[in-house]
Amino acid sequence: AALLALSRPLGDGTRQLEFAVPDAHCAACIRSIEVALMQLPQVTSARVNLTSRRVRVTFDPERGFPAQFAPAIRQSGYHTYVLEPAERTGGDPVMGELLRALAVAGFAAANIMLFSVSIWSGADVATRDLFHWISAAIALPAVAYSGRIFFRSAWRALRVGRTNMDVPISIGVILATALSLFETIQSGEHAYFDASTSLLFFLLIGRTLDHLMRERARSAITNLARLQPRGATRIHPDGQREYLRLDEVTPGMVLELKAGERVPVDATVMTEGATFDYSIISGETAPQTIVVGGEVVAGANNLGGVVGLRASRASTDSFLARMAAMMEAAEHAKTGPRRIADAAARIYAPVVHTIAIATLLGWGVVTGDWHAALLNAVAVLIITCPCALALAVPIVHVVAAGRLFERGILMKDGAALERAAEVGTVAFDKTGTLTAGRPSVVESRAEDEHANAVAASLASGSNHPLSRALAAHLGGIELVDVTIREVSGRGIEAKIDDVTWRLGSREWCGLEGDGESALTEVWLVANGTFMAWYRLSDVARPSARNAVNELSGMGIATRLVSGDQKGPVAAIASTVGISFAEAALRPEQKLQAVSASNTMMVGDGINDAPALRAAHVSMAPTTAADIGRSAADFVYAGDDLAAVPFVIQIARRAAQLVSQNLFLAIGYNAIAVPLAILGLVTPLVAAVAMSSSSLIVVANALRLRLDNGARRARKNHRSLADPLAQGM
Repeated sequence: AALLALSRPLGDGTRQLEFAVPDAHCAACIRSIEVALMQLPQVTSARVNLTSRRVRVTFDPERGFPAQFAPAIRQSGYHTYVLEPAERTGGDPVMGELLRALAVAGFAAANIMLFSVSIWSGADVATRDLFHWISAAIALPAVAYSGRIFFRSAWRALRVGRTNMDVPISIGVILATALSLFETIQSGEHAYFDASTSLLFFLLIGRTLDHLMRERARSAITNLARLQPRGATRIHPDGQREYLRLDEVTPGMVLELKAGERVPVDATVMTEGATFDYSIISGETAPQTIVVGGEVVAGANNLGGVVGLRASRASTDSFLARMAAMMEAAEHAKTGPRRIADAAARIYAPVVHTIAIATLLGWGVVTGDWHAALLNAVAVLIITCPCALALAVPIVHVVAAGRLFERGILMKDGAALERAAEVGTVAFDKTGTLTAGRPSVVESRAEDEHANAVAASLASGSNHPLSRALAAHLGGIELVDVTIREVSGRGIEAKIDDVTWRLGSREWCGLEGDGESALTEVWLVANGTFMAWYRLSDVARPSARNAVNELSGMGIATRLVSGDQKGPVAAIASTVGISFAEAALRPEQKLQAVSASNTMMVGDGINDAPALRAAHVSMAPTTAADIGRSAADFVYAGDDLAAVPFVIQIARRAAQLVSQNLFLAIGYNAIAVPLAILGLVTPLVAAVAMSSSSLIVVANALRLRLDNGARRARKNHRSLADPLAQGM
């Protein structure tokens, strides 16, 4: 149904689909793919376009389903995924325009250079004038076509009364071309059509490579979008099936997921033994079995048979949507260095125009050679373009966001990355953060069964891990109809027949004691009178001690801040190697504990939200409560606490690269501008230098992907480009 919805009717009962075949590169590839498809009875024609690496399939839906196309292509040895109509017609329009403009500029520059060589070799006046006119005939349309990328951008800025970095480039190219045309009309000795077209050629090389590198850095966002299914199969109460677009799926709908398909929205599992590939969450490819009632997130791949799901969130609020939004936010965040770079870019245009005019007038008045004066002014306009300065900060943040994403870590913005580089202390919550978050009742005592029934009723109304564990332990007891009030970090309260019941900490229940037990205790009282207690055990995460040791090796102090009692807090602190632990903290006390100095807070509960928001920087797992995830600056997938030191390592490395990029960009202009003013740089050399500075800055940012462990992280995290094909 999904493929039929994407196909295009041809009017004679047949339909057409297009698939990408990125691995195809020769005539043998074409034959292999076409033969594999033509063997299917429903296919009437299959044509591979080697230039675009796409295969167009025409088929009769009455003779078979299009779901067989992708497996047939894969069986012939090629990766594939279906192309949506927008992808079929659009592709990457920016790259297409850049490549066409680059080709035209390169062709014009090469041919004009041949005529220039003849002129430099000593051609007579008549031949020189002829070659100048031929060069003009080639250069003028080439400059108009290839330069429109810069001209259009400059005109949009000037039309609204502002300038951008393409304004001086456009002025420089137009001046060089106009000066050459004037010389040609006047039968002058020198024309600079070769410089104008070569200038555009090198500028476009820089712009094209810059676009390629940016897209490579943003590939995590692009590939993330491909993981989003296009729709879902809904099962109505009467058993009828209906295929819905993704935006039509609403919470509560029952969906059917076939083997190999990806989960369309966050949902709860309704089928026993459902197994999913959760590599999008944890970076690990080991299958995970989700029990009935467990939650599975959008993008997970169904590895078993047919699975029933109940949608729990709309597609706009799914795990994939939140990840994409956070990745986009990371690219556009306004950090301190980026604000400096943006401010410098804003004042660039008036400053450089002033310098260019001063260069023109200075050379013209002092030497009387207005040709040389104009060329020097053009060189100033071009060489001072602040592309490198504008790229210095955001490109590092984009690369860092992609690197973190490969480890299942999402950051909300670049400012958070900047703050993470300054962290001196990491404060951990206990339950669900340092521990597995799956406590179980190991001891209990109740005055009567009614007390157990009330405890089960109160616990069932809370999502706290201790409440869920208690509700599961008392699952066979008939519940009491109550309306609860939950006090974050303390417990639950309800009134039944004028009796006030409280379930929670010893302090919350008003009972005396030292809380020295290594087990977590939950108490139940009625009007302050003891009715029951339950002792729960939770184990430390296997990765917790290694993460604490790694942080210590980086010179970062660690501490444990928990609302639990002193005994279990001390036990966990000893297990993971944290020497400073604080217990029985209320949410406001946690907030106060982490608000001093450059502290990173790592927590997952509702009661951690104020501390997560107040800390210098914060992290929460994807399993955290919604309010906790919203408050955190970084969200990490899975249960591996190695994500914490990894974030700080990447942040520190990114801070170094940002400083290096700013130094490179500012240093380039400090050297280049005086050289251009002194007439030591031609417009052509200025174009090469300006493009090179931008590429150096981008290449320096990409070094973040080459640090130790990057290849291992990418290897562990399954490619995000292929799963769509696998899902078909």
